[in-house]
Amino acid sequence: MTLYHFGNCLALVYIPYHLTYKYSGLSEYGAFWKCIQAGGIYILTQLCKMLILATFFPTSDSTVHGAIDTVGEALKATVDVADVFGLYLVLSGIPGKGHAKLLTAGLGWAGAEAVLTRFLLLWVGARGAEFDWKYMQKSLESNISLVQHITTGTLVWLWTRHDLKKSLVPIVSTMLLLAAYRTFIIDLLLSSDICTWTVLSIKAGYTLCLAVPTLKIYAGIAASIGIF
Repeated sequence: MTLYHFGNCLALVYIPYHLTYKYSGLSEYGAFWKCIQAGGIYILTQLCKMLILATFFPTSDSTVHGAIDTVGEALKATVDVADVFGLYLVLSGIPGKGHAKLLTAGLGWAGAEAVLTRFLLLWVGARGAEFDWKYMQKSLESNISLVQHITTGTLVWLWTRHDLKKSLVPIVSTMLLLAAYRTFIIDLLLSSDICTWTVLSIKAGYTLCLAVPTLKIYAGIAASIGIF
């Protein structure tokens, strides 16, 4: 039973990544090694973030008389902007244009995160003697992260476009900041005693609120320059 639960969790995490790679056309472009390279840049980016956090934001009590140190946590969250620069490097190293470039960057980035943050967690926890819904929730959250990283990569690509309409620049810039500070904003809005399924739903809703307008803006530009 425990192995069955472990297998279900693994399938829930990694099969959507495989289906995205296979049916989005990336397999026809031979983008596998580009995804691996994107994963390598993800690892380097996370190591740099850890070094910055350890150097400039040493571990301390984040609460004072029960109140969250919002300023301190916001400064720590600023380190997540490094993910934006990492995705920019990934996009710069992928030749071509169109959806394949964005999906390769987002899929490689999200895939590396799924392997490094989910596999060991599921191996240790989901194989336990008792069933726990939290591992199913972590697996579902990995799929949300896939959409989030593809969205962030698309926003980075849009922000670097010279043909982006001036009226859309503030919108894209704002959404890019919201994507970079996603974890901090969600943690700030949620209380510690809220239902975990509610937290998962809010994360999914937050991601969709960024993904839908991003897709609409991208579709407009892609149609105008003929990269579909």
